[in-house]
Amino acid sequence: MEQKTQQHDEIVIDLGELFALVLRKIWLIIAVGLVVALGAYLLSKYAITPKYQSTTKVYVMNKQNEGAGITYSDLQSSTQLTKDYMTLVTSRPVIEQVNAELGLDMKYKQMVDMISVKNPDNTRILSITVEYTDPFMAKKIADAIRIASADHIKSVMDIDQVNVVEEANIPEEQSSPNTLKNTILGGFIGVVITTIIICLIFILDDTIKTPDDVEKHLGLSVLSTIPVQTEIDDSGNIRNRKSKKNKR
Repeated sequence: MEQKTQQHDEIVIDLGELFALVLRKIWLIIAVGLVVALGAYLLSKYAITPKYQSTTKVYVMNKQNEGAGITYSDLQSSTQLTKDYMTLVTSRPVIEQVNAELGLDMKYKQMVDMISVKNPDNTRILSITVEYTDPFMAKKIADAIRIASADHIKSVMDIDQVNVVEEANIPEEQSSPNTLKNTILGGFIGVVITTIIICLIFILDDTIKTPDDVEKHLGLSVLSTIPVQTEIDDSGNIRNRKSKKNKR
């Protein structure tokens, strides 16, 4: 029981020393955090090309009985086929048609990566979003994809109509990079990494610096100490002088 208590006390003392060390180095931790945050800000502001998002929306209705009203069966069928419509939006014929019309000269995968298609829950609306480096071109691409995909969906799925819910907008603000988010995240990462390094150095440092370390690591009692005094000679150089302390 006594041995467990001693071990527990040692852990508490170690944590206290570690906490005190972190407090003494808090200026270094904050400085590194500010430097990393500044680096993240400059990188986001000037090194990364900004991108803009433009979104257009369409409404797809699979009307089975021509000339009749919309039935519950039509609504249920359209909802189940929404995933098929989403796949057709980014199909190769649609992408190649848009690529040719706008003269983008981009590869198929490159264009697909900048297009995202979403379907809000319990709706038959498809939201098509294009992310591009130019806001005006992002709008053109989104509108072109909406038109081309509507024709392709009607042709493949044999449905009557794909209605336009919302034309693509001209984005006023960039979607990425998020400068504020990256700056805060960079500062946080700098603080965390610096703190971890300081803690690791403290934990892995097993050198003896004080008489207490001798008793703690070697289990020996210190009988006497030899302090080291520094003096400055006539030429301005620092020299050490050891004053011996005899033990009885």
